[in-house]
Amino acid sequence: MIDGPPAVERSVLRRLRTAFGQTNTGKYLATKSGSAKVMAGFSRGFWVAVAADVIRSGPWRSAFKNPLPTTPREQSEIAITSFWMHLHPATVSRKSLKFSVTYGLGGLSAGLFAMLLITGIMLMFYYVPATDHAYKDMVDLQSAVSLGKILRNMHRWAAHLMVIVVSLHMLRVFTQKAYKAPRQFNWVIGVVLLVLTMMLSFTGYLLPWDQLALWAITVGTNMAGAIPIVGEKVRYVLLGGPTVDQATLIRFYVLHVIVLPVVIMLIMVFHFWRVRKDGFSGGLENGK
Repeated sequence: MIDGPPAVERSVLRRLRTAFGQTNTGKYLATKSGSAKVMAGFSRGFWVAVAADVIRSGPWRSAFKNPLPTTPREQSEIAITSFWMHLHPATVSRKSLKFSVTYGLGGLSAGLFAMLLITGIMLMFYYVPATDHAYKDMVDLQSAVSLGKILRNMHRWAAHLMVIVVSLHMLRVFTQKAYKAPRQFNWVIGVVLLVLTMMLSFTGYLLPWDQLALWAITVGTNMAGAIPIVGEKVRYVLLGGPTVDQATLIRFYVLHVIVLPVVIMLIMVFHFWRVRKDGFSGGLENGK
């Protein structure tokens, strides 16, 4: 004969059953019959009750201490006290939300950068930055690795598109005079991001280690070497020696996968924050 659970366990189960019966989910299930309780998970009322219980729970209230704002003052308080919401303004002009104000070029640039990060990390699982491996790895990605050709082409075309979209974004800001006060400093930050985007594309050009990449980097570093006074030193720092070799490849690889992406991410976050702080294209709203 099998004994039932001890009295302590029965007491605990009874308390849990009582506590569950006091929740919105328990009250909802109490209205259903035995067979209907099995299918309750497919009903909207069940998930509404579950959501209400989650919002009332201690962990949720600990993570989200303030309710959703309903007044401009509450919006401002949350925007000031929350780190993530601090990136967003408390109020936004209706005119600044029009598609013609930005054409979504800034968001597209950020989206393409995110795609480059994801595909770049996936390529790093296979690519080896060595002169005797790099070209072979690129050939294998194109022919032998499963979905390798799609992955590499996604990374390559996203890089080309990012350069185009960032350039169009800068052109849009210039032609619509969105660089005027008080956004002059953010315009400078945007120019820096454009230069960094070009450098990101330039450093990635060498990684396939084919003839086109070798001679393109040779021409590019020779142009840097033509800079008066410091040209030769800049060229030597870029190449890591007198010619394009293993030292050049590893330097361009580190710049491409670590240094430049980290710098771009930090400046991009600051750029977005300045957009929120300086306001959107006020000159457009005022008809200037």
